[in-house]
Amino acid sequence: MSVANDEYAPSGEDAIPAILGRHLRRLRTRQGLSLERLARLSGVSRAMLGQIELGRSAPTITVLWKIARALDVTLASLTRFTEQGGVVVVRQSQTRMLVSPDGLAQSRLLAPPGEGRGADVFEIRLHPGGSEVGGSHPPGTSAHLVVAEGVVELRAAGVLHRLAAGDTSLFDADVPYACMNVGDGDSLLFLVLSHSEILP
Repeated sequence: MSVANDEYAPSGEDAIPAILGRHLRRLRTRQGLSLERLARLSGVSRAMLGQIELGRSAPTITVLWKIARALDVTLASLTRFTEQGGVVVVRQSQTRMLVSPDGLAQSRLLAPPGEGRGADVFEIRLHPGGSEVGGSHPPGTSAHLVVAEGVVELRAAGVLHRLAAGDTSLFDADVPYACMNVGDGDSLLFLVLSHSEILP
């Protein structure tokens, strides 16, 4: 992330409100919330939220806690000041593997909540017969599925598609979809969920 004129590039303590503002806006729009809606949920005025997002206000811990509770995130997540030139590095040890009840599907989110810049990226590994099911995402969410290894069947919009390594598919993710490994070995998938922004 570069700035044309260093005069306008905040540094040190001055950078914290700007980083917090950008981070708050990413969290809010990722959940499809307008400023008005977040104001109602948090009890923090729309004007104050707008000032925070613009980096013009340094909110108190109480205000931050109200916002974090309304967004259903931890205070630590809301105040993650990890911007280093616009780059966030996530170590494998920092991600959490989710395993399906039958043990045939494993997935992990490849970026911390709110750091996906408008999208969530998942790595999914399916053992033979394993499946990944979704579709309860907010309206306007779209999915981009990439098959890196194996053979899977994707059912989306009521149509069944057979995908092999190297194939990709784009589909709406606010309606039910399912992806099943129909091969003899493991399949490795990457799923990108993009969230449309609802502007105030």
